[in-house]
Amino acid sequence: MTTGETTAGAPAALTYSDLREQLWRALIDCDDTHAVALVRYAVGEGDPARVAAVAERVLLELIAPAQERVGVEWAANRITIAQEHAATAINERCVSAVADAAAPVLGSPVRGRVTVACVDGEWHALPARLVAEVLRLRGWNVDYLGAQVPTEHLIAHLHQRPSDAVLLSSSIPSHLPTAHAAISACRTTGTPILAGGAAFGPQGRYAHRMQAAWAPHAVGAHTLLEQGLDRPVVDAARLPDLDLPHLSDQEYTLVRQTKRQLVKQTLADVEDAFPPMRSYSELQRERTAEDIDHIVTYLVTALYVDDAELFTTFVAWTVGILDARGVPPRSLLPALDSLLHQLNDFPRATGILAAARGALTVPGPGQAA
Repeated sequence: MTTGETTAGAPAALTYSDLREQLWRALIDCDDTHAVALVRYAVGEGDPARVAAVAERVLLELIAPAQERVGVEWAANRITIAQEHAATAINERCVSAVADAAAPVLGSPVRGRVTVACVDGEWHALPARLVAEVLRLRGWNVDYLGAQVPTEHLIAHLHQRPSDAVLLSSSIPSHLPTAHAAISACRTTGTPILAGGAAFGPQGRYAHRMQAAWAPHAVGAHTLLEQGLDRPVVDAARLPDLDLPHLSDQEYTLVRQTKRQLVKQTLADVEDAFPPMRSYSELQRERTAEDIDHIVTYLVTALYVDDAELFTTFVAWTVGILDARGVPPRSLLPALDSLLHQLNDFPRATGILAAARGALTVPGPGQAA
């Protein structure tokens, strides 16, 4: 919908652009009553086809952009973590309100059954919830399992309630090894797997490597489901290196096993090479340790999928986060250099680290850090 287009059934002066801004203000003000009233108003009333269509529009063009803005504003340090959590909780209430408003006009499901779940460890559940509700509006029978679903419980559910497809959601790339295990386990049940979420990379590159279909959004998921997904051959669970042959070099396994020591040594090296850290408070040191832990985690994940771009993208994102919080980007150089030194016997790891270091832009002498 373009800016200035009016909401069906709303006064001509009230546009989706207006509603988006009002919803944003309600999220920031922790005003869940106003937020829920806004989305219910936007859905309105009418014949079943109209209500279903408008409800989908509210989900995808009002609530989803608001949640995306929450992430952008947090990354820019313009809202706090507490505000981000509160806004997400209110958006979840808004999704429920839209589903409740549309429920009376929806008939029995006319399409097949699908199971929608987040991979174990993935607590960003709103994208999966949006997909689940859009599919319900389009006539699918949906089992929505929510956030952080352990793989064994997902498989148990599929045995109890067979599905035409499993939709796996993940937003955080560091969960890719877990997602791969879930995909492989689902294949043993003969159930088609459709992956979605930012974790699976541009155009779903990692999903495809892990033998899963991929959809960029809820409407795309519906289209693929309607076309029909190929059922996997039922056999024993595939070992990861069948899909990712590079894992046979053991770099991923060995680096992952030494993660704790890598983080500890890197923290010490950063303190030696970055003097401002010596005056950090205990809380600042804890945050620095967490940042280094994330860096090592993403390095391990990049080794798993053998993609330096995953790590360089994360480092670039980290630079933006640190800069927004007043931490100079040059503080990352000692961390990368420490890891390069510690992992000099691992060619894939050092290649990934060197690529990230080369891509890291640090101001020169006389420039602002």
